[in-house]
Amino acid sequence: MARNYERIADTMELPPPTPQPNVFPLSWESHTRKLEEIWTAAQREVWDPAKLPWETFDPARYSWEEREAIAYWWTLLSVFDASAPPVFAEALIKTYEVHEEDPVRRCFFSVTRDEQNHEQLCGLAITRLLGHDNPLTYEPRTELGKKLRRNAHWLYYNGGRYWTGYKQAVPKYPLAVLFSSFLMGEIAAATIFHQMAAQSKEPVFQTAFRNVGRDEGRHMAICMSLMERDYPGLPAEDRAVITKQIRAGYLFLSAVLFEPPPEFWDLPEDFIPVQRRAEEIARKAGFGIPTYEMKHENWRNAMLNLKGVLDKYGIPFPAIPEVGITGEEVTDIDMDEIIPVF
Repeated sequence: MARNYERIADTMELPPPTPQPNVFPLSWESHTRKLEEIWTAAQREVWDPAKLPWETFDPARYSWEEREAIAYWWTLLSVFDASAPPVFAEALIKTYEVHEEDPVRRCFFSVTRDEQNHEQLCGLAITRLLGHDNPLTYEPRTELGKKLRRNAHWLYYNGGRYWTGYKQAVPKYPLAVLFSSFLMGEIAAATIFHQMAAQSKEPVFQTAFRNVGRDEGRHMAICMSLMERDYPGLPAEDRAVITKQIRAGYLFLSAVLFEPPPEFWDLPEDFIPVQRRAEEIARKAGFGIPTYEMKHENWRNAMLNLKGVLDKYGIPFPAIPEVGITGEEVTDIDMDEIIPVF
């Protein structure tokens, strides 16, 4: 106990209220039945990345250019999935500080656990493909590999900028605003992973992508349940913030779900041509990265689905001209305070 702490226990029957926000005092209220059902599913569907059928995967069957190209996609994914555990851990802490009902806290814990699995999956795949546990210190075997390692450096640099902004942004916004940003990534992620499960020829990747897609679908259900609970009474000022966050989220998440736009991503001029070449090599090798056209359609459908959700609550949707969606023009985005996750 601090030396200058003034003892008060002998001066009153009960202590004064705990200054908030604070994780104390705890209660275990439960009002949203759907969240209890999602938590039960999360407990039932837990999986271990280390126990996937890795014994069926022999990287030596691939050329080094193919291995480096496939490992690059996992590296790109890791920019988002490696940040997801701490991102949701921050959100989990916030659910305690604002004294959310018990199933909300448990559901956010389950998302944090799931995203840790996704991060580990990235690491296991990269390590097996490259024979090295760090894509930035890996010594490339091909000329393409050298360019991809440079791409990876720039991806992680930009990811670091995002994390700094996220930490500043989370305390400013209520959970209701966070839900829309979280939902944005989950809608598109569920689609892309199910596609990759269907298109990848390696059994270990098929199983991994099915598991990840199922997780993302469950995360989407969590966000939908919370939005249904909270959005009918959402203040006007929060609705305006959500519109901006959706536009910011499009710019950030496009790097993995489509292609990185220059409004957020500070990248070399030839970054996208190098990435496109690697994706084509990986596809020909049997790794199911969606084509440009498929990504465009996926992203457009995800945005339309999200728009349908927000329209129900009278929340203006931003214009997303890159995928042909009209809406409210958003030009004053502070990209150092964005909160979407994958």
